[in-house]
Amino acid sequence: MDGITRVREFNRTVTERIGALDDHYLARGRPLGQSRLLWEIGATGPDGAELRDLRERLGLDSGYLSRQLRALEAEGLVRVEAAASDSRVRIVRLTAGGRAERAELDRVSDELAGGILDALTERQRTRLLDAMDEVRRLMTASAVDVRIVDPSEPAARESIAAYFTELAARFDIGFDPARARPTSDDEFREPNGAFLVAFLHGMPVGCVGVKRHGDDPAEIKRLWVSPDVRGIGLGARLLREVEAAARRLGAASVRLDTNRTLTEAIAMYRAHGYVEISDFNGERYADFWFEKQLG
Repeated sequence: MDGITRVREFNRTVTERIGALDDHYLARGRPLGQSRLLWEIGATGPDGAELRDLRERLGLDSGYLSRQLRALEAEGLVRVEAAASDSRVRIVRLTAGGRAERAELDRVSDELAGGILDALTERQRTRLLDAMDEVRRLMTASAVDVRIVDPSEPAARESIAAYFTELAARFDIGFDPARARPTSDDEFREPNGAFLVAFLHGMPVGCVGVKRHGDDPAEIKRLWVSPDVRGIGLGARLLREVEAAARRLGAASVRLDTNRTLTEAIAMYRAHGYVEISDFNGERYADFWFEKQLG
């Protein structure tokens, strides 16, 4: 079977086994979509969830979300209202009845999961759980959207700020952006360069930039992956994407610098064909410099 056929068969098996096709999911009188909404709303705590964030996190159409929330409101399980700080922002919270129903959903969901595992031997359970962990990681990886953004956009600013914060925590001597070699926004804009941000459920979870140096190799900067999504291959994907961006800009090779404490990054660069070279930029925070010829 080809890949697409195997994915579709997997989807059919999972949806059938967990009862996703039942209009009364887990015998609670509502479909899976509404039950999932109850769980996600409750996961945000007493402050509730912004409808915009909920829609982006679950990848829902605004019309579909509104219909499902109206159904839950009619049951007295949720309350939708304007945010106190901004009347244009809509917030949804669980009512007391909604919190009780969510607790019951947790209980019967645990029973369903237990029923799946109880029918298997210990060895089969281990295989299934390991496979589920791997599928979850890979499905998360496939949901990430990497795109070029302007470096002044909030998602880019947020990613770079998170990157600087991590460097300050990991470097032996700390990190002060004002003391590092500067890169202006214009250097990350075409035709001088490009800046890429990785999004998961509408939220930035990684970034990387590249800037041209005339006929010299282009320089890769600001490669960061959120700790929340590490282990799914996003760093390697960002590296491939930024190399492709460098090719589009006309670069025949790329180079970068890194600090000795970033051992996982160093290993990734070497694994992807980067060769160690001498200091090419005088970066005070760098201990290693690498270059790669682009095919």
